[in-house]
Amino acid sequence: MTHLPGLINDLALILIAAGVVTLLFRRLRQPVVLGYLIAGFIVGPHFALVPTISDQPNVQVWSEIGIIFLLFALGLEFSFKKLVKVGGAASVTASVEVIGMVAIGYVTGFALGWSAMDSLFLGGVLAISSTTIIIRAFEEVGVKGRAFVSLVFGVLVVEDLIAILLLVLLSTVAVTKSFAGQEMLYSGAKLLFFLILWFAGGIFIIPSFLRKARAWMNGETLLVTAVGLCFAMVVIATKAGFSPALGAFVMGSLLAETIEAERIEHLIGPVKDLFAAVFFVSVGMLIDPKVLVQYAGPIAIISLVTVVGKLTTTTIGALISGRPLKHSVQAGFSLAQIGEFSFIIAGLGLSLKVTSD
Repeated sequence: MTHLPGLINDLALILIAAGVVTLLFRRLRQPVVLGYLIAGFIVGPHFALVPTISDQPNVQVWSEIGIIFLLFALGLEFSFKKLVKVGGAASVTASVEVIGMVAIGYVTGFALGWSAMDSLFLGGVLAISSTTIIIRAFEEVGVKGRAFVSLVFGVLVVEDLIAILLLVLLSTVAVTKSFAGQEMLYSGAKLLFFLILWFAGGIFIIPSFLRKARAWMNGETLLVTAVGLCFAMVVIATKAGFSPALGAFVMGSLLAETIEAERIEHLIGPVKDLFAAVFFVSVGMLIDPKVLVQYAGPIAIISLVTVVGKLTTTTIGALISGRPLKHSVQAGFSLAQIGEFSFIIAGLGLSLKVTSD
């Protein structure tokens, strides 16, 4: 009898559940992302009425690939020139939001009776928004061409850069109980080098390469080349100490400056949708009703603080940067949630054994 690897069984279960639930949600005209999350809960370890995923670590790897493709596709729609255009406003908005949410998170944790270190990490967890959730939400409601959207995407990129420094800062404080300026300077220098590399690649190297190779590029070759470049930048970014998601976004934005940008975006769409489904289902697998009931009070308080705090700090930051009130409030509502980087920050605290379980 032929043995089927567990990962294939798990993928079959994930995609069948996602397909059935999202068809229902399409019929009900509800967000497909919510359908993916519910499908994840159904096939996850906390719902016993249907078969359960057996190899969660491998599914997690596939979900990380989903994040990479989502950010790569976002970069294809958001070129380097657009980033420069909103860079100042995005930097001011993101800085006000992150600093404000770290402070609000710290005060909230302290009010709940948490330790100083737990409260500090809570602030870090609340500071960073979810790029993947926002991308899919904007696609579903059809607002990607609206004026405030470019500001939101710019803030998300700046947030990802700030998150690297935040990780260094939290790691240093957790281990030494003090701020280490040398580590911060080193991380800042790495970030500057990476941005210079990004600029040079976007202006000179990548467009020139694709222009010269265009004669030999059919759809298949172009797709393979684009995905190869994406994962090469993911590796480079990771080796430099940045997130894989940032590397994927950077390569997408570089390719957005080339003559093949529209073709690549069209070719990458179905691949992105497949892996994005796996990502959102894997997030749904984390939902544990027992934990929700046990910590209902703190969860409700932190959720309220997150929404109100992010709405307020983002709106204030956008207003300071010179954006109209309407666009500022729209950006605030868009960013009023937390994302993948929040799990990384929470995991850092646990791995360093400086936060409570």
